[in-house]
Amino acid sequence: MRYEVRLSGEGGQGLILAGIILGEAASVYDNLHAVQTQSYGPEARGGASKSEVIISDEPIDYPKVQEADILLAFTQESFDKYSPDVKEGGLIIVDSDGVKRTSAQKNVQIISIPFLRTAAEEIGRAIVANMIALGTIAEALEGRVKPESIEKAILARVPKGTEDLNKRAFDRGRQLYKERKG
Repeated sequence: MRYEVRLSGEGGQGLILAGIILGEAASVYDNLHAVQTQSYGPEARGGASKSEVIISDEPIDYPKVQEADILLAFTQESFDKYSPDVKEGGLIIVDSDGVKRTSAQKNVQIISIPFLRTAAEEIGRAIVANMIALGTIAEALEGRVKPESIEKAILARVPKGTEDLNKRAFDRGRQLYKERKG
């Protein structure tokens, strides 16, 4: 099983960290093969960025996403650029405030969630929108990587003193996905 996830948006939104955490959860806690790659524009913050995670039960010989099973898009630019690369029957999860136009060329499911607004208004810190997104991805992975493993990787990676904040955001993301998925 090879499963490809692409997280995309702008630099500074924490999506590269989210990808690192997902890869660590798969490899360290679930004993799967995983590789994470990243790229971002010339600006450290504000330019386009993406993090790609490939998860497999066999060794990974090519570390780039070819056809994403899941695309997370925080911005319209990232949706427009990467949505054509989602495989038939795949899933696109978008930030409902950052992505207004969501037409797809293929038969894909699109779920819209207000990540940034939820982080700011419900959790009280916009900076944890990436952990809310990671919670939705945890549910969308349908057990391919255990949510408990992702939570362990989050707690091992986030700054000391922010564990509860990040865990609340992760849990809220899981809940939002379940509500949207129906």
